[in-house]
Amino acid sequence: MEGKAYTPDEVAQLFQISKHTVYELIKRGELQAFKVGNKMRIEHEEIERYKENTKAPAKKIQVEQHEVHNSLPVRISGSHDFLVEHFVKQTAKELHLQIQPTYIGSLEGLMMLYRGQSDIAAIHLLDPASQEYNLPFINQLFVYESICVVRFASREQGFIIAKGNPKAIADFKDLTRKDVQFVNRQKGAGTRFLLDSMLAKQEIAPAAINGYGNEEWTHLSTASYISRGMADVAFGIQSAASHLGLDFIPVAKEQFDLVFRFTKDNKESLVQLIQYLQSDSFKNNLTDLEGYEIQELGKVIYKTSSMEEISC
Repeated sequence: MEGKAYTPDEVAQLFQISKHTVYELIKRGELQAFKVGNKMRIEHEEIERYKENTKAPAKKIQVEQHEVHNSLPVRISGSHDFLVEHFVKQTAKELHLQIQPTYIGSLEGLMMLYRGQSDIAAIHLLDPASQEYNLPFINQLFVYESICVVRFASREQGFIIAKGNPKAIADFKDLTRKDVQFVNRQKGAGTRFLLDSMLAKQEIAPAAINGYGNEEWTHLSTASYISRGMADVAFGIQSAASHLGLDFIPVAKEQFDLVFRFTKDNKESLVQLIQYLQSDSFKNNLTDLEGYEIQELGKVIYKTSSMEEISC
């Protein structure tokens, strides 16, 4: 196998993840790739290095007098977020519990949870009819499953623009100007849901926006278009703008929640993760919170009737 180079499709099959997740790992620098013409390749040695780096530590510690007995990794799917990244890293460090993230967008993340392909979904989905976040979608999908929904954070969404706002962008109508280039999030992303809802309210046709069809998979990769001068404006979270030294115009505040689906195999791990979310240890460890509000972090906002015997 040494010397072999894999395609993103082959890597996706090896790790049993989506091809989009492989591209996301490459974009984030977690998986190094090279190009042959316009084709992406990943060397065998790089795959082995990545596998070693993502192995869960063997040591186990106690959280509120309960030990981790389940060695299976916890799978989290859904929206990309910097606080979620931090949560994944801290649980490995403090709980010695491995979480495998798949940043694939809120809607697809929730569907993966529904299909039993993940244990937690990270979502921020606005229901256009009720203008309520997340619960309308959860109520439609999960009837008999053991579901617990925990508030993670409130986030500021808005326009990410270059420093000094050289194109003088102020509102959604400016997106239709011929001298303005936009970059979008992918279909199924919670940010895309919010954007489309806003455009519909203002009766702005997507076809009138230059770059509406240009899609990226994370807030940071979208914001990087602005920092590199490849686009003038993106719709995303304030923290992505701050990470790259860009300006930000707030438009809306949204609710970002974690949806836990309990099974007999993951019950112990999920209870400990919720306890950790609610702990002072995790809250005190959070820094760089520009664009976030965490007053309700760890609050259980919904659980199904089948959760009566499970503490969450």
